Amino acid sequence: MNILITGACGFIGFNFCLNLLKIKKSTNIVGIDNLNNYYSVKLKLERLKILKTYKNFTFKKIDISSNKKIYNLFKKNKFDVVYNFAAQAGVRYSLLNPKLYIKSNIVGFFNILEASKEFKPKKIIYASSSSIYGENKNFPLSETEILKPKNIYSFTKKNNEEMAEIYSKNYNLNLIGLRFFTVYGEWGRPDMMILKYIEASLYKKIFYLNNYGNHTRDFTYIKDVINIMNKLFSLKIKKNHEIFNICSNKPIKLNKIIQSLNVLTNTPKIKKIKFQKADVLKTHGSNKKITRLLKIKKFTNIDEGLSNTFFWYRKFLKKNKI
Repeated sequence: MNILITGACGFIGFNFCLNLLKIKKSTNIVGIDNLNNYYSVKLKLERLKILKTYKNFTFKKIDISSNKKIYNLFKKNKFDVVYNFAAQAGVRYSLLNPKLYIKSNIVGFFNILEASKEFKPKKIIYASSSSIYGENKNFPLSETEILKPKNIYSFTKKNNEEMAEIYSKNYNLNLIGLRFFTVYGEWGRPDMMILKYIEASLYKKIFYLNNYGNHTRDFTYIKDVINIMNKLFSLKIKKNHEIFNICSNKPIKLNKIIQSLNVLTNTPKIKKIKFQKADVLKTHGSNKKITRLLKIKKFTNIDEGLSNTFFWYRKFLKKNKI
């Protein structure tokens, strides 16, 4: 079996790729990434170094916005399953550089779909985002809620779902979209709140707390995400295109996250700043659809997840000065 994982050096892509390499040793996995500098390239290369220790892993530095390179990659490998995690991340950054989001998230995903149309992988699983719900307050948000993106990033993710729906119907492709809710954990993105707070505490930096800590987020631990994707690997879906919320269904205020982190580390100097217009005040997803389908009964407790994340950071990132 041949599997493609785009964004293989990113947070979710790396963790899932590493997991597959450990449990499916007879499977050939091709990972691609453009290794951009939105956040630490050194961290991405450290992730890649680990993936390259596996004989059944091949890496190509490719940007999914290159139609020719994506087409040739599909032609050469005849992928059975495609995972698309490559995207320009960052809600706030989308206000500053929207063109990057159109290029990577829309043009790039279009190239994946076009290549899939011709070479017909059995399944395509792609990353969507909880941000597409916008300021919808009908909590917990189910997959059938009205979508109200309020920034370019969330607009591109809504566009991805709409393209997936069209390609599934017109070209008989099997697609699964995953609406991720604030994923955190080991090997996470250093631009996200939890790792920024840990960094500030360990290096005695100022931590900037958005909206005075009054944001509420449906934090979802990376190992729970990987468990769900493992179960989806061999799942036969009834429809050509399915959408699932990937969330804990347990929203927590940022101030509560800080209290839990302060049990593990020193409190940094905190500077509270006002609400940022690209943000949403609260995310809270319903996970009933995915938990009933996959018979998942338990998600990782937030304190356990934070503890695992903190000790990983202290052992690896601080030690290696990344």
